[in-house]
Formats: sequence, structure tokens, C-alpha cells
Amino acid sequence: MPVTQRPRVVRTIGFLIASFPLRIAAFVLVLATTILGIATTMLWIGIPILITATSVAGGLADLERRWVSTMLGVDVPAPRRLPHGAGLLQTWQMRLLDPATWRELIYALLALPLGIVEFVAGIVSVAVPPFGIFVAPRIGALHGALTLSLLGPGRTAQLEARTRQLKDSRARGVDAVEAERKRIERDLHDGAQQRLVAVAMSLGRAQLKLDVNDPADTAAVRELVGAAHADAKLAVSELRDLARGIYSPVLQDRGLDAALSALTARMPIHVDVEVTVEPRPPAPVETTTYFIVSETLTNIAKHAGADRASVRVTRDDDTVVVEIIDNGHGGASVRPGGGLAGLADRAGTIDGVLTVVSPVGGPTVVRADLPVRW
Repeated sequence: MPVTQRPRVVRTIGFLIASFPLRIAAFVLVLATTILGIATTMLWIGIPILITATSVAGGLADLERRWVSTMLGVDVPAPRRLPHGAGLLQTWQMRLLDPATWRELIYALLALPLGIVEFVAGIVSVAVPPFGIFVAPRIGALHGALTLSLLGPGRTAQLEARTRQLKDSRARGVDAVEAERKRIERDLHDGAQQRLVAVAMSLGRAQLKLDVNDPADTAAVRELVGAAHADAKLAVSELRDLARGIYSPVLQDRGLDAALSALTARMPIHVDVEVTVEPRPPAPVETTTYFIVSETLTNIAKHAGADRASVRVTRDDDTVVVEIIDNGHGGASVRPGGGLAGLADRAGTIDGVLTVVSPVGGPTVVRADLPVRW
């Protein structure tokens, strides 16, 4: 079992065992206040008791969201609630109409039977480690999914959030494409275009000397043609590098492992490469991964003051994880308009996330989590 997975298993088993007292308390409090409130509704005192019941359920739901996030690593955003009225009766009516209230009550009432099963599973996991290693994380995943379903945003809110996310992703994609276009234009103007202008000028001067047909100018013509030839080769090399930066033919033909190995072999610093991405990711993920690694290594070579770096690309069922680490002086950050912000935007075009950890003095870690399904 990989060491990186052990804390998750231990936290999950701890969650299954430690949650049981919370489940008992939640069940008793919510059930008792709900029954008492319903029984005394005709006396009007039941209304504040029912409001108290929904408040208790809401408070327990907030606690559960934080508990699940801490122990299971499942982020459960709070649902959007209906606005409450000014008076006690209107507040009670709005809470009764709010779907989030009923989902929280259902969750609280399910807490005890669910907690019993999970508590038993947690105890068995401690007594039988193979059971805990393989079964406990799956139980934790199911609990996280149930919590997200009942205590998270409703379906409409999720769709609205997804729509906003797609709009933002599209905007970042447009910005990233525009930035890439400007970079290509700049590289062409400052590199290959200037070389080709020099070639044309050298050949033009050589042509003038040939037209004069002076034998004394033979050496000068030879020198001009040689300079034009050298500039032409440099222009071809720069155009080849530019084309590789846009999309590597090796990437298309042989995949990320071969493409990144070829890329790092051209770097002026030593770079260790480890690529494990079977089955092969979709083309947009491969292209984004290659771009992020290429640009990050270029930045490291230019600005980080590093002499070593490592690139590690791995894949699970749903995500390709890219980690680039260097031993430079650190201090890198994602700033608006900066190179790392451009990489974050590029990752965002496929709903990926880029994070940077770069304390002063190093090392710097650039990580991209890129989904293979979106």
C-alpha cells in the first residue's frame, strides 16, 4: 500500500468510529424536538419548538460538513437557503418550504442507523487491517457522496455553479489562446523574421557584388553567402523550436513519455522525468500537460537559478497530475498577467487547477490537476 494513501485510510477509520457519538446526539436532538414540536403545534408553543428543531438540524449539518471535509476530504458547500420572513410564523413557513431544511432533517434521522453500520465497520477495520485498507475508504466515499447529496447545494444550484464554471473556463480559454497567439507573433517577429530579413539583405548585397563582376569581390561574396546560409539555418532551427512549442509531433505519435523525454533532453539543466499515464489521456489533456511542462521548464531555466528539476506525471481514473519541482531560489507566485497565471488559465480551459508552492529559498513545486473527463 503506498505510503501516501495511509493517512486517508487512517482518517477514514477514525471518522467511522468517532462519528458514532455525534450520530446518537443528532438523532436524539432532532427526533425529540421534532416530535415535541408537532405534538404542541395546536398550542402555538410547537412553532418555536419546530423552528428550534430545524435550527438544531441546520447546526448539526454545518458541523457534519466541516467534519466530512476534515476527515474524508470531501468539500460539501452549504446549500442556498430561502430568505426568512420577519415574524416567527413566516420564518417557520419559509423553513418548511425550503428543500434544504427537509434534506437536513432526513440526514439527521438517517444518522443513527448509518452511524451504527459505520461504527461496526470502523471497529472491524481496526481488528482486521486488510478489511480496513480496502473497505473503509469505500465506505467513506459512499458517506461523502451521501453528505454531498443531502447537505450540499440542490440540483439547480449545482447546475448554476457548473454553468458559471463553464463560462469562466471558456473565458480563460479565450484569454489563453490570445496570449499564445501574441507569444507566437512575438517569437516570429523577434526570431525567425529577423533572421530571414538578414538572409535577404546578405543575399541582396551578394547580388550587387556579382553584378559588378569584380574578381576582387569574390571573397566578400563568399562571406555574405556564408552569413546568409548561417542565418537561414538559425531561422529554420527557431521555426522548428516554435513549432515544437505549439505542438510536438512526438507527442502525437508516441505520447507524453517520449515527448517529455525529448523536451527535457534539450533543457540546459538536468531534468529527471517520470511518466505513468496509462491508459493514454485524451489529446487536449496531453497537449495541456506538454504545454505546462514546457513553459514551466523554460521559466525555470531562465529565472529560477536552478541546476536540477524533476517532472512527474501520473494518472488515476479521473485525473492526470503534473508535478514540476526545481531547486532554485523560489519566490514564484501566480500574478495577474504573469507566466504562471497563463499556465493556470491554460489548465482552466479543461477544468484543471494549477497550484504553486514556492517559499523564498526554494524548492518550487508547480502542480496541475487535469481531469480526463469534463
